[in-house]
Amino acid sequence: MTKKPEKDLVTEYSQGINTEEIMQKADSEFRFRRMGGKWAFIISLLAIAWSIFQLYTSGFGVLEAIKQRAVHLMFVLVLAFLLYPARKGAPKQRPTVVDIFLATLSVFVNGYLLLQWDNIALRGGRLTEYEYMIGALGIVLVLEASRRVLGKELTIMGLVFLLYAYFGNYVPGLFSTRGYTWQRIAEHMFWTPEGIFGIALGVSATYMFLFILFGAFLGGTGLSKLINDLSLAAAGHQPGGPAKVALLTTGFMGMINGSAVANAASTGAFTIPMMKNVGYRPVFAAGVEAAGSTGGQIMPPVMGAAAFIMAEFLAIPYTKIIVAAAIPAILYYMSIWIMVHVEALKTGLKGLPKDELPSVWLALKARGHMLIPVGILLYLMFTGYTPLFSAFWATLSVLVFGAFKKETRMSLRQILHSMEEGAKGAIGVAVACAVVGFVVGTASLTSLGVSFGSAILDLAGNNIMLALFLTMITSIIVGTGVPTTPTYIIVATVAAPVLVKMGLAPLVAHMFVFYYGALADVTPPTALSAYTAAAIAKCNPQKATWQAWRLALVGFLVPFYFAMRPEIMIVVVKISYWKIGWAVLITAIAALSTSYVIQNFQTRRLHWLERLGFLAVIPLTLVHVTYLDVVAIILFTALFAWQKLRNSTVTNNNVPGMRSV
Repeated sequence: MTKKPEKDLVTEYSQGINTEEIMQKADSEFRFRRMGGKWAFIISLLAIAWSIFQLYTSGFGVLEAIKQRAVHLMFVLVLAFLLYPARKGAPKQRPTVVDIFLATLSVFVNGYLLLQWDNIALRGGRLTEYEYMIGALGIVLVLEASRRVLGKELTIMGLVFLLYAYFGNYVPGLFSTRGYTWQRIAEHMFWTPEGIFGIALGVSATYMFLFILFGAFLGGTGLSKLINDLSLAAAGHQPGGPAKVALLTTGFMGMINGSAVANAASTGAFTIPMMKNVGYRPVFAAGVEAAGSTGGQIMPPVMGAAAFIMAEFLAIPYTKIIVAAAIPAILYYMSIWIMVHVEALKTGLKGLPKDELPSVWLALKARGHMLIPVGILLYLMFTGYTPLFSAFWATLSVLVFGAFKKETRMSLRQILHSMEEGAKGAIGVAVACAVVGFVVGTASLTSLGVSFGSAILDLAGNNIMLALFLTMITSIIVGTGVPTTPTYIIVATVAAPVLVKMGLAPLVAHMFVFYYGALADVTPPTALSAYTAAAIAKCNPQKATWQAWRLALVGFLVPFYFAMRPEIMIVVVKISYWKIGWAVLITAIAALSTSYVIQNFQTRRLHWLERLGFLAVIPLTLVHVTYLDVVAIILFTALFAWQKLRNSTVTNNNVPGMRSV
């Protein structure tokens, strides 16, 4: 008997879904003009030229840091003003005269810095009145680009920090400063590497652009199809299989793109209809996709710009960030997987028929060789080469290995298209990095960081758990409507030093802040990945946001566990496999218990005493005391065994809501 031909489930379920339109509605970063004619050609030329510049300087030596950043920002601002309309009623097919004027000013301002930097250095950094005005103009251009590309939230935040630097002498109490003239602010923010051209933009101008371009090239070879097929083959047949497929695809796609919204749109286009098809409620399907897509930002090796900035802040190799983030990221996805599995058992949802799923062998045979560039990237980084060098050669290797098979071979047109798409994808990150320079610049110009840190210390006293809680709340509030990268930088600037002072290792403190900066994207009231998923699922976006938050809730505990048990992060302490295994076991038990409490279900519906018992496991494991860990393990094992015993002795008809495993 011959096997039925395999269905292309991705195409079948994603038919009729316009992911571009959905992303534009969910996130202002994707609301750029779709131009035709000569303007389309000009934009393509600029984007490709930008990609070539970045590739050339990464492969053959970057310019002096501030000059590299000036050229980078020049391309960013020009493309931002030409691609993003100033208001809703502006033309969508061409830039206006004002847009062209602002783009021209961007070339002038950054070009002046590029050409005159050496002369200014010879003058000992003394500026003319004319140059102060150029600095002020540069600040205004960055704020306007931010408003167009990222929306009002981050723009207002940047403006507030600038106003604080100017009017700080009017602020009462602990946060009062001397106040600075506009000339001093313009000099600090534009003419020094403390503001716009600081570490954040430096990361965007080097590492981050190359990694985004690397992802665009991999996308051009069809790697996403390989990921989708392997995920379907691995989990599609299990209880609630489509939801588990969504987690696998978002996790793997997140490893190479680091964007929650793009992840939710690209993978959700087929996983959400598939989940709905097997019986998942639209809101739950959207929640799974949003929670999984958000986790892509914390999944190595590519974790977004914030992770690269963390490496720069701490002056450590990026490979240490990768190793430290690996187990916490796996625990995050494991916790959502448990929630999905329990939901499937509770509602009796089955998987997809095995004969409809892709073959692992055929998927690997067609595109498996495209995993080699990812391996090259990791090999180069772990053997001591810089992320910039590694990303450059890994990107070129995509073209080499893609040429091996017809399915993955890229034509010149596809290569240029990937360059263009990579450049467009880098605009939002670069603008965010430029604006956050105002935050970092204000903190270095004033005493804001010290003042905020003192406030947290006063509130927390010597209680590290309270300090962690206050830092979490700060990250979530700052991250409301603000991308992960600026959220991380802002909170890391003011709160991470406090955690370090209270005894946390610097990497642990910064990773704690980074996690909640990412999880802010799935926290009500605003969660862009949930809005994207809700548009595909055709459900209420606020309900989808709350559902995504509920699913990710276990993941909100993970940073507390690696803060109290740094063994989870491997590189923070001297490696002891026993300690690492114990820390992971305790965290996994806490994650399982939290999932059962939230779902009120394990292998059957929980009795209220069982639910209370699982709930008690969480505080017992959180405080990192060995005998309490043992008590928690005994309690968890007893409850788990009792559930299994009752499930085996009671029939489905006797216990409402019960399903056999």
